[in-house]
Amino acid sequence: MPRFAKSLFGQVVIALVLGVAVGLFFPAFAAKLQPLGDGFIKLIKMIIPVLVFCVVVHGIAGAGDLKRVGRVGVKALVYFEVLTTIALGLGLVLAFVFKPGVGMNVDPGKLDPSAMASYASNADKLTHGGTVDFLMKLIPTSVVNAFATGDVLQVLLFAVLFGCALTLLGERGKPVAVVVDALSLVLFKIMGIIIKLAPLGVLGAIAFTVGQYGIGSLKQLGMLVALYFVSVLIFVFVVLGLVMRLSGFSLMKLLRYLREELAIVFATTSSDAVLPQIMAKLRYMGIRDSTVGLVIPTGYSFNLDAFSIYITLAAVFIAQATNTPVSMTDLLTILAIALVTSKGAHGVPGSAIVVLAATLHAIPAIPAIGLVLVLSVDWFMGIARALGNLVGNCVATVAIAAWEGDIDRERAHAVLNGTHSPEDEPLAEAGSPAVLPGAIPLAH
Repeated sequence: MPRFAKSLFGQVVIALVLGVAVGLFFPAFAAKLQPLGDGFIKLIKMIIPVLVFCVVVHGIAGAGDLKRVGRVGVKALVYFEVLTTIALGLGLVLAFVFKPGVGMNVDPGKLDPSAMASYASNADKLTHGGTVDFLMKLIPTSVVNAFATGDVLQVLLFAVLFGCALTLLGERGKPVAVVVDALSLVLFKIMGIIIKLAPLGVLGAIAFTVGQYGIGSLKQLGMLVALYFVSVLIFVFVVLGLVMRLSGFSLMKLLRYLREELAIVFATTSSDAVLPQIMAKLRYMGIRDSTVGLVIPTGYSFNLDAFSIYITLAAVFIAQATNTPVSMTDLLTILAIALVTSKGAHGVPGSAIVVLAATLHAIPAIPAIGLVLVLSVDWFMGIARALGNLVGNCVATVAIAAWEGDIDRERAHAVLNGTHSPEDEPLAEAGSPAVLPGAIPLAH
């Protein structure tokens, strides 16, 4: 037990249990603990833009081959679209097979539209201008603004251009590359300090949620919540499990390796809370810096597998709950629109509801006011969303690295089998691909 309690995973689990207990027995006090969870996530988000910049620049400059970087980017986008389409289709199929909304007989005219006001305005912003407007938003007003707003895709665009420029400069660009590498060491060390606060963040987040909503709130729209969790599990263990097997690795071993991060995401319902350490662990596995730096940040906006399942499942649920007939044309429209609206929604306030509203906006047959039905259980579904998205992006990184030959398979198997840990190797020089500065020691 003492060894378990000393590990990060053990401390997070203990914090989860304590958070549930505090929320149940002291709900008023638990509501005041929300700043602990919010503060922890803000600390992580504070370093994400600069960290992404450093990792991507270091990876591209270190690769020294712009054609390789381009191949990785193209393969990542192809992979994202294929897996997203599969996820959207899975949500539709399960919704029609199990019919979670049938029998509710909800009259859309009796639902309170005021609860949807803020989400509707954000949905209009998301869909306004279409694909061209979305692509234009990838270009920041200024480099400083991209970092100030924390827009990962805008930072990623600048980082790719910066890394390519350094590569083209050759020897003259090396001094700048050394500075960027040194900065990344500092940021990973900061991350190591912040992650020690994870148990406090988890305690505050879970205590507030249980105190605010109560355990009994899980019974609301229970069929939808249960079906969504099952859908995500099917996608993770069947689809992603197959992807990992084809890549030559075990999904279960990867999940065990990432168990600390998964526990944090479970409590905070935010994959942002673990983005830096996820990148650190994947690099430590032996995946090339440039691949991790390109796939993970891009995947956070373009590869939202569990999010995609949610969109189609919830859309059909609303149609069933309001007794709205849905034609095959409507279904195909949902798929087509969701492929666009699900991209770049990361970071939008209430993104799940906003994207769902934006999707339904294009399908007048389904009453958008029905989103009020989903609001009450959105937090619980957010747990599976965040976990599924995180696992999907980690698997994508491993698969694309295997596809491109950017992974040290021997090292990866040793790390996943638990036979290789940071303590097993001496500290190498900064920038060595074999040692990841600031990596989180594994808890055994």
